[in-house]
Amino acid sequence: MEHKRTYNIAVIPGDGTGPEVIREAIKTLHIVTEREDFAVRLVQFDLGGERYLRTGEVLPPGVVEKLNKHDAILLGAIGHPEVKPGILEKGLLLELRFQLDQYINLRPVILYPGVDTPLKGKDAEDIDFVVVRENTEGLYAGSGGFLRKGTPHEVAIQESINTRFGVERCIRFAFEFCRRRNRRKKLTLCGKTNVLTYAFDLWERVFYEVAEEYPEIQTDYAHVDATCMWMVKNPEWFDVIVTDNMFGDIITDLGAMIQGGMGIAAGGNINPNGVSMFEPIGGSAPKYTGKNIINPLAAIAAVQMMLEHLGEERAAGRIENAIRKVLLQDLKSLSAGQMGYFTTEVGDLVGKYIKGV
Repeated sequence: MEHKRTYNIAVIPGDGTGPEVIREAIKTLHIVTEREDFAVRLVQFDLGGERYLRTGEVLPPGVVEKLNKHDAILLGAIGHPEVKPGILEKGLLLELRFQLDQYINLRPVILYPGVDTPLKGKDAEDIDFVVVRENTEGLYAGSGGFLRKGTPHEVAIQESINTRFGVERCIRFAFEFCRRRNRRKKLTLCGKTNVLTYAFDLWERVFYEVAEEYPEIQTDYAHVDATCMWMVKNPEWFDVIVTDNMFGDIITDLGAMIQGGMGIAAGGNINPNGVSMFEPIGGSAPKYTGKNIINPLAAIAAVQMMLEHLGEERAAGRIENAIRKVLLQDLKSLSAGQMGYFTTEVGDLVGKYIKGV
């Protein structure tokens, strides 16, 4: 039987526990394709710390071109204790974002029923928002350098690069996303206009100029420090937040904690007109490697996000419903070794609920 739609998916299992959670994510993907009228072709790419230690290569020639020919990328986790910090992060993760022009980092912050939050008095109805983070500019663009390095008079300069083009396309994406999300129709710009008076003057001007095209969207502004406070005190105030690269990096980790931890947090690096990459937010957790105790739900949620992005909303809905059931009915905790189930068993539970068994 020939399927109507077939998607070519690049898979980067990564390091540490990355291959373990990706294995369960792929298992889920195959199960859901059996319930829907589409198919996937998976191609694995050997990238990460293990490859770097073995060959000295971080991102070999021709890999980006191959990745660019796929419909989406599923990433496990990159990070190895024997590789100096910065080599893989800059040479692989950031380089992929830049070369594939994945200019949006999309991070849903959802507290599912049955999951504990450290926020007193808050429940699933209060924590349900999305952070849209600019993903290719700002302080992560790599502009800067050293003067008199290694001397007592050393100077280190790191510059934040913000272009009108880059800021506007991020903000425009956020408005469109807020419109499609159709929840509270409220978009908050998170910045620091009182101190970063050049970069966020640009962000603020573009934000309110673009807002004129979206009269149905309520606009709001908050300094990044205030945003952190309100995420803890009144997370229900937020619907969609748009912000720059650095601030987005920080507040999404706070978001992961208030939604119950890294074990459930997934994100996407989005190129709306090209190939996008989806991943669990947690690291490679090398100390748990091979123990079959790591939580795979974030990787499975990354598959859900990937299918939503590809337009397979019914399949994505099946996965989300299965995740909700596992969290509400089965797992004792999201933490590795405390779930009450092994990694593979959690994947089996998700599959069971997708099948309706």
